Amino acid sequence: MTTFQDARAFLLKHRNNYDKAVKDFRWPDAVPFNWALDWFDASLAADPESRDRTALWIVDAATNTETKLSFAAMSRRSNQTANFLRDLGLKRGDHLLLLLGNVVPLWETMLAAMKLGVITIPATTLLTGDELRDRLDRGKAKVVVATQDQVAKFEGLGGEGFTKIVVAATSDHKGWRRYEDAANYPDTFTSDGPTGAHDPMLLYFTSGTTAKPKLVLHSHRSYPVGSLSTMYWLGLQPGDVHLNISSPGWAKHAWSCFYSPWNAGATIFICNQPRFDAKGLLATVARCGVTTLCAPPTVWRLFIQERLADYKVSVREVCGAGEPLNPEVIDQVKAAWGLTIRDGYGQTETTALAGNSPGQKVKVGSMGRPLPGYMRV
Repeated sequence: MTTFQDARAFLLKHRNNYDKAVKDFRWPDAVPFNWALDWFDASLAADPESRDRTALWIVDAATNTETKLSFAAMSRRSNQTANFLRDLGLKRGDHLLLLLGNVVPLWETMLAAMKLGVITIPATTLLTGDELRDRLDRGKAKVVVATQDQVAKFEGLGGEGFTKIVVAATSDHKGWRRYEDAANYPDTFTSDGPTGAHDPMLLYFTSGTTAKPKLVLHSHRSYPVGSLSTMYWLGLQPGDVHLNISSPGWAKHAWSCFYSPWNAGATIFICNQPRFDAKGLLATVARCGVTTLCAPPTVWRLFIQERLADYKVSVREVCGAGEPLNPEVIDQVKAAWGLTIRDGYGQTETTALAGNSPGQKVKVGSMGRPLPGYMRV
């Protein structure tokens, strides 16, 4: 039988041997598996080699503050959140709408929901009132977790049928519970039973580029386990400090700001800026020792407008996704840092399907070859 741990270890061992990885990789068997309990808590948070390692590192440029939380701390805090949500009546199979930016409660709530068997609906904080109403109706949310700046959007939508929780509120909001109350709950958690590999876990709304957004349902197997392919493409290793530039609410955020780094036992690194500032972000990447960096082409094009060679970075892997990168951008990054940006491709419905993984010769304009676990057609 192939376990999650077996599949992960195989891909880490053969990270630079594409042919071996593709030929001999096997997805873990579809057995009862709860990634938050059976991997994050039981392995990362319990193992002496990783429990004190930084799991989440958030730099806030506006306040010049930093937050670092270990794997063990994230385990305890998500247990408190799970107990809090359970006390509010949330149970296995219920739906939770998550309307948060890159703040610590986003990761705590995602973990907590998995532990409970609750289905999370990640949503962008840029939703309009009508879009939010659609998410509530079609998503059948029983609980909403949102930051204070989102509260006003719910006025006129009605609060019947779902519980509202506000994060970091500076004042009371009628009808809203404070997320910080979770800190009063026990930091140990007991599951109500096993989680099936194919039990539902995530419900995504697509971007709706050409039609009304569609719903995409993922299981406890399809995204946490499926993200092993994304871990392989990104070239992540235990102890890495990984920065992925994408917004919460979209699948790429789950790919590279949640499952893939923690599949590897790497640190998720976030730099929150009031407005995107390439110079400031590059300085932070250098200062904080970021080792792996994934960004959309728009960001890479802004980066090369700066003198990249002046930033003494520790970056080992650089990736891009969303659209093909033009040769000029790739060449300038290569000249400055000696690194080749590697493209990858996937969809909301999948994890990374194809990509230029570490050790492969990159063909400019190509999104690469099928990743381990995905067959050639």
